[in-house]
Order: sequence, then C-alpha cells, then structure tokens
Amino acid sequence: MRALLATLLLAAGFAAGTFAADVPAKPARAFHYIHDQAPEIPWSMHVVKVQLRNPDLEIHTALGRKDGIAMNVVSEIAKSIPPALGQPVAAINGDFYQNSDHYQGRPRDLQICHGELVSAPSGHACLWLDTQGTAHMTNFQSRLRMVWPGGYSVPIGLNEERTSDSAVLYTSLVGNSTHAPAGLALILERGSSTHWLPLAAGETYTPRVREISTDPDTPLSPDILVVSLGQRLVSKAPAIVPGMSLQIITETSPNLPGVTTAIGGGPTLVRDGQVMEWTGLQARQPRSAVGWNHDFLFLVEVDGRQGQLSLGMSFPELAAYMVKLGCTDAINLDGGGSSTLWVLGNVMNSPSEGRERAAANAIVVIEKNRRKP
Repeated sequence: MRALLATLLLAAGFAAGTFAADVPAKPARAFHYIHDQAPEIPWSMHVVKVQLRNPDLEIHTALGRKDGIAMNVVSEIAKSIPPALGQPVAAINGDFYQNSDHYQGRPRDLQICHGELVSAPSGHACLWLDTQGTAHMTNFQSRLRMVWPGGYSVPIGLNEERTSDSAVLYTSLVGNSTHAPAGLALILERGSSTHWLPLAAGETYTPRVREISTDPDTPLSPDILVVSLGQRLVSKAPAIVPGMSLQIITETSPNLPGVTTAIGGGPTLVRDGQVMEWTGLQARQPRSAVGWNHDFLFLVEVDGRQGQLSLGMSFPELAAYMVKLGCTDAINLDGGGSSTLWVLGNVMNSPSEGRERAAANAIVVIEKNRRKP
C-alpha cells in the first residue's frame, strides 16, 4: 500500500506519476491527470487533480443533454458544455438517477447546473461550490413549496414523478411536456417577480396563473412553469383561478442563494479528514468519487470487475485512498458500469462493461476562454 501511494504524497502534484502518453503533464496547467496502479492486488486508479479558485478553471455540472434531463455517456456530456463558458478538459460521471419511463436520467438528489436548479435535494451528501469557489459537502433537505395568497402552502417536488397526494413543479428541463398523471395542472407565467427563469435555488418567485388544465401531459416551454397537483391534494387545497398570483419558494436547508454549482452523490467517504465507518460486507466494485481540500479538487475513478486489471475498491478502501490523495472531504458517486473518467477528449479508464455506459450527469472541469487584451 505504501508503494502504491508514494507518488500521490508528493507536493509537486503527481509530478512523479505515470501520465498517459496522449495527456502530457504540463506544469503551467492547473490540472493534472495520473494513472496509478497496484498490480499486486490488482488496482487501477485514474485521478485528475484540479486547482480550486484558479482564474483559468471552473467546476461545473452538466446534464445528459445540453437542454435537459436525459441519459448519455460522459464523453458526450462533457461536449455539451456551452462554448461561451470555455473548453471542457476533464469530466467524471455524477449522481445516481431515476430510471422511470418519463424522467429517465433525473438525478436522485440536488443538482444545480450553470445556476439552474435541476432537482430538489433528498438528504444525501452533496458537493457544492460557494461564490468564492470553495468546495463544501452538505446533506441538504428540500424546503421547496408553493404558497397560496392566504398563506396556505404545500411542499413541491421538482422535475420528478408525482403521486395522487403530492405537488410537483416542472420546468422545460424534463422535455416538451410534464408526463404527469391525472390531476390539476397550473400553467404559470412571469408575474411580479423581479427575476424569472431559469429557476434558481434559494429564491422566491411570484408567478401568475395563466391557465388551469386537466391535461395529464401539459406542454412545457422555457418561459413557463407548470405545477401539477395530485387529485387527492386538489380536494384539500384552496381554490385556484386564472390570474391568481402564487409564490414558488425554492428554499433548501441549508439554503443556497447565489450558488451555481452543486451535485449529489453518497455515501460520504471522508469528512473533516476522517474516514467514515461501515458495517457488514464491503464488496469491491468499480468506483467514482470526488474529493477536495482547501486548495484542490480530485476526480477519482477506480476500475473494477476486471480480474487481470483491477478488482475495484470497497467503500473503506476508497475512503482511505481519498485521504492518501490529500482529501479532507470526499463523496462517492455512481459507480459500477457508470464509472467513467474523461480527460481532453479521451476516456482514460477501462469501463467494466467494455464501453462507456450512459450516466445522468457529470462533474466537468472547464478551462475558461481567455479574453483578448
């Protein structure tokens, strides 16, 4: 184990590591890639180390398609980054996801993509970056809700399946229509809010009810919101009429006003430099993880299910590895066949299924466009 981690303990940022031939180490660059190995186990690990708060780099999240929720391979997700933001240089698969017919690729937990709130939190560990570019880990709870003029309020989900006694807010990220079951659909347009779409976290919106529909598959467009109310909820809630002003509150606990980048995962691997504890059988699997300290972010993929190349890691093994890399905090991401690390146009790891498998989202490192003097 000591031999395995020797190069990763160097302060020079993997300078002594074995770099892929088509991705040479460039000391002037604020990110580095290394392929680390432990043949005696065997293990094969792929690591990208990124300098946080570097003026030339940004950390973003991305969805399966450029304009919404879908499944796609990481190499294509990375390319979907808007050119105006810069050039993607590295990416790793992200959160777990829903696999339902109509919301395939909807992240399991919180995601904020280029400032747009994609999905509501569900209590799992999430990575988020503050306005200074510092990385944080929090288990968020949703406080998203809709409020009637008289103060009556109901919690709302976001871009997800709706039950008969719940309410869900839909944006055009889910496609051309809501695909919601029978109920009441409120088509909301911009009202007295000083700001409108795209939807952001930690804000209060005051939309106007443009129309009320019983169509279970209500059309969506980028300039409206639709709240779908289940039939049981409708029977208990106050009446709603066209022209009424409602409040949509996109609060989380803790709240995230101004945050432009966040993504879920789990479980927590490392917190404040301490490895988490697990009980029961810990199987070795292909793994993806993101970790960080005050100065650097680490994207880590561990190959697995390939006996001659790499067996994969258990959670305790992966957590210990993240600490050895220098992480004070780290979160597991979706693994197995989804585990993919992409650098400068190349998939660097060996996917367990022999090819890239589609993922719901990704963490993407962007080299920003340099302004001309």
